[in-house]
Amino acid sequence: MARRLYAGITLALCLLVQSGAFAAPVFAAPQEDRQPAWIELSAEQQQILAPISGDWDSMPAIQRKRLLGVAQRYPKMKAQEQQRIQRRLKAWSELTPEQRALARKKYEKLKKLPPEKRQEVKKKWQEYQQLPEEKKEQLRRSKVSPEKTAPLAMPAQHAPAQEAAKGGPAPVATPPSPPAAN
Repeated sequence: MARRLYAGITLALCLLVQSGAFAAPVFAAPQEDRQPAWIELSAEQQQILAPISGDWDSMPAIQRKRLLGVAQRYPKMKAQEQQRIQRRLKAWSELTPEQRALARKKYEKLKKLPPEKRQEVKKKWQEYQQLPEEKKEQLRRSKVSPEKTAPLAMPAQHAPAQEAAKGGPAPVATPPSPPAAN
């Protein structure tokens, strides 16, 4: 009798395995985290991320995930931080794909620098930020070759980044500002 019971259980298990009842969880491939489409975002998320609405559905899942994190933290930010986020999102949305690629490349280079060098670039960027607007414009228009500037020259505003992407001059020693979204 025990033999029949054992045979019956074995047969039932074989049929279940063959039918795929156990196959799905065991053999399921890990999927990339699916991130919502623009239409699936809440009204608040859409309002915060509005500058990049046109690009949202074509963004990689990892970038969407990061931006959703920004949107989640956004209400708790100070007004000045919120304005900074909005400026950066708007500036990023106005860049061409080539300019975005250049910005990402420069950001990656900055991340690979030793901490001392990164600190030096940050200090120079802060000095640049303190300059009057006329002096910044003068530096942007100067005929300084890119080799004489820091290899990671890229300001937070997109105008000099656009010039740099077109092969034009960039401000002296300006580190990249990471996009709110990468």
